[in-house]
Amino acid sequence: MARRGRRVGTAYSRKIKDAAHLLFFQHHRLPGVRGWELRQELGNEYLDVIDVLDDQLKPLDLKVTKVLEELEAEDPTRAQLADARFYVTLRGTVDQKTAKTIGWRIDDIAGLAVTVAFIISKQGKAPRREIERTLAEKLPGWRAKMNIDRYIEEGYIGEDERKTLYLDWRSRAEIDQKQLVDMVLRFGKRPERS
Repeated sequence: MARRGRRVGTAYSRKIKDAAHLLFFQHHRLPGVRGWELRQELGNEYLDVIDVLDDQLKPLDLKVTKVLEELEAEDPTRAQLADARFYVTLRGTVDQKTAKTIGWRIDDIAGLAVTVAFIISKQGKAPRREIERTLAEKLPGWRAKMNIDRYIEEGYIGEDERKTLYLDWRSRAEIDQKQLVDMVLRFGKRPERS
């Protein structure tokens, strides 16, 4: 079994290539794959293959991210990892020029930031109507509803049967919630008058 720092054999190289193909392409309208799918394609050592691929992605400022169904466990079990979603995300941040090329308008990204920050401020759950009202202060009402639907479809926001919104798996994986709250607090402060 190949480990970090050791030379990777031909068969292992093939598994790393297969893992990259699985992780980079969208499946069932969502990015990445479940752990059990990786195990099925790559074998029982799929976690080692993912570790090696993650090391190889570092120079590209990318990483393999895993999102557990439950809130992050410190030491997840093999069963939890089998149900986890694995996909490729950025290690760092996106500059403004690159952000324009990812297929989202700047107001869509801002709306997502507002939505996530609002949900965080309400201890993880908020009524959809309240968030729509908040977004409608800056966007047309139809656009606010459409954006929330998109955030749900993309896996950033979840919605339960009572129309309560919560942070879904992609928000937990892709958004540094502490940094977002710090930025909101920093930019939300009004300058003191002299």
